[in-house]
Amino acid sequence: MAVTQQLARVSAEYLASCRTRAAESSDGDHQWDPPAADSLDLDWAPAMLARVCDIAGVDGSHLAALRQATDGGGVLDVGFLNAHPHAIGFFGPTPTGLEAREVEQVSGLLAGIGFRAALAALPSDDHVAGLLIGHGAEGLTRGPGEYLRVHFDELRELYEGASKRGFVIVSWWD
Repeated sequence: MAVTQQLARVSAEYLASCRTRAAESSDGDHQWDPPAADSLDLDWAPAMLARVCDIAGVDGSHLAALRQATDGGGVLDVGFLNAHPHAIGFFGPTPTGLEAREVEQVSGLLAGIGFRAALAALPSDDHVAGLLIGHGAEGLTRGPGEYLRVHFDELRELYEGASKRGFVIVSWWD
């Protein structure tokens, strides 16, 4: 079983109802089940996305926002989602989350990253580019460019949609 980065955008009310269900349930069942349309499997892309931006010289505030987009934050308490036997992320760190105002800030900064330009800064040979990126990028079947472009676009769109709806983002490894 592969362990991959998962993200979901949900309303603060939905998250509160999950917290309440967990507290009221004898076994801590939060009944976490965000809609598929509001969920994203980033696979193993987070470290690779950050590395591409680092190689391309993306400025610190945008790079920090990209890392926050995948690492989450410590302000939003979502630890209840990791209580046995209903933990959503058995194989990684405790799930994290960003509140709506943080989501809005991160969304704006993600929109300002010229990711296609960052990809253009990589060597044209896919294997060499993958070796430079590291984190397993050299083994991607179709090369790192398309794989990372798709994942970055999906991440940006997830945050844009969450920001427009005033949603929070929860992230975990599963």
